[in-house]
Amino acid sequence: MSGSGKDTVLNTFEDLGYYCVDNLPVNLMPRFAELVRRSRDIERTAIVVDVRERERLERLPTLLNSVRRLVPTTVIFLEASDSVLQRRFSETRRPHPLGADEPVKEALRAERRRLRSVRKIADVVIDTSRFNVHELRAHVMERFRKESTERPILVSCVSFGYRHGVPDDADLIFDVRFLPNPHFVPEFKPLTGRHPRVAKYIRSFPQTQEFINRISELLIYLLPHYVREGKSYLAIAFGCTGGQHRSVMIAEELARRLRRAGYHIKVVHRDSPK
Repeated sequence: MSGSGKDTVLNTFEDLGYYCVDNLPVNLMPRFAELVRRSRDIERTAIVVDVRERERLERLPTLLNSVRRLVPTTVIFLEASDSVLQRRFSETRRPHPLGADEPVKEALRAERRRLRSVRKIADVVIDTSRFNVHELRAHVMERFRKESTERPILVSCVSFGYRHGVPDDADLIFDVRFLPNPHFVPEFKPLTGRHPRVAKYIRSFPQTQEFINRISELLIYLLPHYVREGKSYLAIAFGCTGGQHRSVMIAEELARRLRRAGYHIKVVHRDSPK
């Protein structure tokens, strides 16, 4: 149903790793399913079909039978009460897809008639009346996550040097300049925090291990809350003076711990020599 939250749901599927298509003409669905079946790159896909298809919607149940023979398929129908849908249209001031020539109430009644046959074949019906945007996203995340261990957020662990400026896109920033600096050890000066001897040196101080333990516990606590609030990407930056030793080692170590916790991690050493 128009106004039932399809944009939120489609964006959520995209964050879950689905290849998403909005308003694919229903006549192309069997062809699209065949392409997906043969693709090595597309593992899962989500398609939005709505009343914009108008008369072609009558063919959807038959076409879905063809699609089901090609790929495993789940049909999700989104709806909400008329009063909620009318309020949403009023708040957004958007016209109903069936046209602005008639009241929203009448357009919704006509839309329900057109979608009746589609609703009958749905495997899952989600009434979004009681959900706000964040709650709807959380509901879809929980229900359609591929595995219970899958974490639908990309975490970027960034090392940087304060002398080169703070990263503009960092969500969280931790200053590790309180740790002893390998720069002043001649044999370590030309190396980076990725070198085993440099990492061992930094790790040899008790405050290093305590910092890593405390920060990893904090992040593992925080990340599920960020996911529930709809965040699909988080940049965590660790800064030292030059961005070559301490911040690099800490970013690598935190990335390892977060990977073990089941998160998808990207490591970026902004100021470290290649």
